[in-house]
Amino acid sequence: MQNSKCSVDAWTERYPIDGQFRISRNSKTEAEVVVCRISSDERSGYGECVPYPRYGETTESVLDAINQAAKQLGGDIGHDRLQEALPPGAARNALDCALWDLQAKISGRHVHSLVCRLPPRPVETAFTVSLDTPDAMANVARGVSSRPVLKIKLGGKDDIAIMHAVAAAAPRSRIIADANEAWTPDTLPELMREAARVRIALIEQPLPAGKDELLAEIPHPIPICADESAHIVDDLEALRDRYDTVNIKLDKTGGLTEAVRMRERARELGFGVMVGCMVGTSLSMAPAVLLAQDADYIDLDGPLLLARDRMPALSYSGNMVSPPRAELWG
Repeated sequence: MQNSKCSVDAWTERYPIDGQFRISRNSKTEAEVVVCRISSDERSGYGECVPYPRYGETTESVLDAINQAAKQLGGDIGHDRLQEALPPGAARNALDCALWDLQAKISGRHVHSLVCRLPPRPVETAFTVSLDTPDAMANVARGVSSRPVLKIKLGGKDDIAIMHAVAAAAPRSRIIADANEAWTPDTLPELMREAARVRIALIEQPLPAGKDELLAEIPHPIPICADESAHIVDDLEALRDRYDTVNIKLDKTGGLTEAVRMRERARELGFGVMVGCMVGTSLSMAPAVLLAQDADYIDLDGPLLLARDRMPALSYSGNMVSPPRAELWG
C-alpha cells in the first residue's frame, strides 16, 4: 500500500536507564532514540529506532537520513520505495515501522494479521545482565533468578569467572552469553569449553563480524548465534557453516519489512531464530513482539532496563511480554 500526500517528521527522545548498561564496546546511562511520524489524512503512524555507533550512526545522522528520504520520496511512501531509498539501518527502520502503523490505522487491519501465522500471544523474553565484575553480575542474576531466561553480556578478561558465577547464582535459568565480538581465535576454544561446562544455552557473536571464518572449522558443543554478522536476507547464505542461529533486530534489518523476509529465509536455510533489540522503549519493541511469535529465542527486554518507559507501553508480566495494543502501535 502506498499513501499519497504523506508528511514525515522525526525527533529525538531520551530515556534514563535504570543504572548503567554496559557491553564489551561501551556503556551508557540513557537510551537516546529517534521517533518518526508519518501522517496522512489526519492519521499518523509512529516508529522508533535506536542509532547504533557500532555502524557509524548518530541521532543527527539518522534524523538527516529520514529527512532526506522524505524529500526524495515526496508524498509517495511505500515499503518497496523505502527499501530502495535507504540502506538497512536505524533510519529506514523508523520510517518502515511508522508506515506499517499508519497503514494499520487507515485500513483498520492490525499488522499482526499480515505478519503472524496465528493470533499473537504473550512471549517469553530474556532479561539482560550488563557486563560487570563476576560478583556484581552474580548478585544481579541472583535477584532475577526466577526468570527462565537470562542474557549475560561478556567481553572482558573475567568471562570464565562470570559464566561460572552467574550459572551458580541462577541455576534454574537458561543463560545466553553475548560476547559482542570480543573473543579471539586464541581464547575461543577455552571459553567454549567452559561455557559448555556450565551449560550455557547459546553463545552470541563470539568473534568479530568479517573475522568469524574459524566458526566453520570447529565443533559447536553449544549453538552459536550471529548478531553483528547478520543484518539482512543477503547475509544468510554465507553464514550457514558458521552459525546455528541468527539474531534479527529491526535496527539492523532496516525495519519490519526486511525482518519478516529474513525470518522466513532463515527458517528455509535451517537457522534457529532469535529476535533481539537495542535498548529502547516499548515503541521500538512493539513490531518485534509480532516478529517473535515463533522465535526460538526472544530478547525484547529493552523497556525493562529503563528507569521509565513511554506511555502507552507494552505490558510486561514477569518474563512475558504481550503483543502491542492499537493505541501503542500496529
